[in-house]
Amino acid sequence: MKGLEELTPREIVRELDKYIIGQDAAKRAVAIAMRNRLRRQKLPEKWKREVLPKNILMIGPTGVGKTEIARRLAKLSGSPFLKVEATRFTEVGYVGKNVDSMIRDLVEISVNMVKAEEMERVKERAERLAEELLLDYLTGTVRKKPVNIMELLMGRPPREETMQQPPPSDERREELRKKLRNGELDETEVEIEVEEAAMPIMMMGSGELEDLGIDLSSLFGNLLPKKRKKRRVKVKEAKRILTQMEAERLIDMDKVIQEALDRAQNRGIVFIDEIDKIAFSGSGSSGPDVSRQGVQRDLLPIVEGTTIMTKYGPVRTDYILFIAAGAFHMSKPSDLIPELQGRFPIRVELDSLTKEDFIRILKEPENAITKQYQALLATEGVELIFTDDGLDEIATVAFDLNQRLENIGARRLYTVMEKVLEDVSFYAPDIPDKKVVIDRKYVKAKVENIAKDENLSSYIL
Repeated sequence: MKGLEELTPREIVRELDKYIIGQDAAKRAVAIAMRNRLRRQKLPEKWKREVLPKNILMIGPTGVGKTEIARRLAKLSGSPFLKVEATRFTEVGYVGKNVDSMIRDLVEISVNMVKAEEMERVKERAERLAEELLLDYLTGTVRKKPVNIMELLMGRPPREETMQQPPPSDERREELRKKLRNGELDETEVEIEVEEAAMPIMMMGSGELEDLGIDLSSLFGNLLPKKRKKRRVKVKEAKRILTQMEAERLIDMDKVIQEALDRAQNRGIVFIDEIDKIAFSGSGSSGPDVSRQGVQRDLLPIVEGTTIMTKYGPVRTDYILFIAAGAFHMSKPSDLIPELQGRFPIRVELDSLTKEDFIRILKEPENAITKQYQALLATEGVELIFTDDGLDEIATVAFDLNQRLENIGARRLYTVMEKVLEDVSFYAPDIPDKKVVIDRKYVKAKVENIAKDENLSSYIL
């Protein structure tokens, strides 16, 4: 597949079509937003500073693909992606999460993403170093360690670890290396030395310090030497542990952090769900509405562009793409404070899903729920076959339930499918006939009675 910089907006939409059915207007909007980001990178510095991302407000009921569009777009672009619910935040001064914390969470995701990429890049070298270290342990060779400065400062004499036994011959080492690579020693136990994880530092008010971007663990943890302990594990596990340790030594964390900060600032995507829940409708100015407006006011400078302090350094939010979403059943976008409305210039309305959409959702996406169940049950040797009339009946039941009960969109398919396949999933290891056909008759037998009883269906489906 092409990299995002090579994809045109039409090609971005085609990639999203592999996972999301319908919602063409929303797909076009996010495709244009991502393409404009790439266009911005090619601008002269003068214009690059002026061109800000056009944030998007998605309006539509739950379960129609709002989150999935944003999540797939982030994965396609390799951007740090964070999904938050607006309802988890409270106005500064109230008990609850500070709005600034969403940027700190985004940076943390970005750091982990870049670190994972760097560790993958050095994996081959780390494996070679880990192999040599593991051979040292297997042959009883302990390399001489440097003097511990902290022990000298505390008045203790330096300890020098020497060879436990004479070094083995090269032939013996190569013989062990061959067995190690062939997996012949995987179940052999070996004693290795690992760095002990530092205990988290707990202090009163540490949550507030974290919200200010102060990391106590890093602040005090670096003042003390890292403890090491011996662990007895199988060679296969030792290889994994030592490779991880060596990879972490090989990567430059300062470089990782700088790249992560840059990626979060210029390519980060924050998806704010349930933004309609903090919209204020009415003329009153008391009760929870005060806090809702407070959250909007706290959110405004972040969306407009400000500097947030994180434990990795300051982060500018000017070029982060914000995608907000809400059903707006009880309120409307104009109930948001005017300044915040203006920061989401692109508005897209997502359609409610029809029965035909449900059938397509069951058949077409690369990660369709039917394909997931087929893959899961194939591990038990069961071949699961969905007929067209069977899928039609599942879609009919799900659509009817959404009409009669609360409309939860495509999520209803999961509850119906789980009920339809409950017996197959339970008895899969013991089924004599490993071929199971899910047709209309089978679906009706499993859910028809429940679907007809409104009291039952409201609890079970």
